[in-house]
Amino acid sequence: MQTLIRLKIERFIEQDQEYFVATSDDLQGLVAEGKTVQEPIQIAEDVAKVLLELEKEKNHNFHLQDLPSQFEYPLIMKV
Repeated sequence: MQTLIRLKIERFIEQDQEYFVATSDDLQGLVAEGKTVQEPIQIAEDVAKVLLELEKEKNHNFHLQDLPSQFEYPLIMKV
């Protein structure tokens, strides 16, 4: 299964030290930091795997009584 997760990479400089932080609006809790642009991207991939697995377990244990009285669900059809 493939999942698209858009990363937002930000560059920071504090006390003459440069670092980069990756976050994502697509996956709550994903934050990764590194000294180069590549480092947080690689770390984010590992963090995303863990977060997606936790989300999968959470959804697997989902019970009908946990459903709200109304919600939207996108139904995609092949015609």
